[in-house]
Amino acid sequence: MRLTKTMTLVGFVLLAALTACANPADNVPAAAVSEPVEASPGAEGQVFQITEESTVGFIGSKITGSHKGGFSVVQGEISVVAGDPAQSTVHLEIDTTTLWADNEKLTGHLKSPDFFDVQAHPTAEFTSTEIVVAEQGYMITGNLNLHGVTKSISFPATIHIEDGKVTAQAEFSIMRFDFDIKYAGMADDLIRDEVVISFDLTATPADA
Repeated sequence: MRLTKTMTLVGFVLLAALTACANPADNVPAAAVSEPVEASPGAEGQVFQITEESTVGFIGSKITGSHKGGFSVVQGEISVVAGDPAQSTVHLEIDTTTLWADNEKLTGHLKSPDFFDVQAHPTAEFTSTEIVVAEQGYMITGNLNLHGVTKSISFPATIHIEDGKVTAQAEFSIMRFDFDIKYAGMADDLIRDEVVISFDLTATPADA
């Protein structure tokens, strides 16, 4: 009887450990990352301004769990050509000094040189270089400048142009080491390389 209770307890402990150790990046597509490419000048389109309700978030994880965060200030524009997302372009500017996390102490640490180093790199930018139709939605490729490093990334997204506005959503993972963010964490609680990035954008006509 004692052995049975012990085995049951061990089972619960192992189950809890496995749940805590789950990697959020396992549930989203990984962005393809390569060297930055020069954007070709596209056709001139109608400019839609990113609104204040738009969000850019992230989920980072370590051996014992994960934390959510994001940036409070996101600006930019979407240039829509002929009402077609595949001919359009996206430009985002993120104020990294507005970074927040679900833990106040963590927020300060993420702003430090160990991670985003927001004092040295107060802005992150993304500029699309290609948008193509995919099986579900679109595949967006563009140059992401983060932490002073620029890489080309490709990821799936949904884009809708209707009712006088543009909406776009995506969720994918990147490898933080690709952007020279290398803080490892504690020896018994290492931080994972993968970080989940998400955005939910709304844009309205700039001349409205």
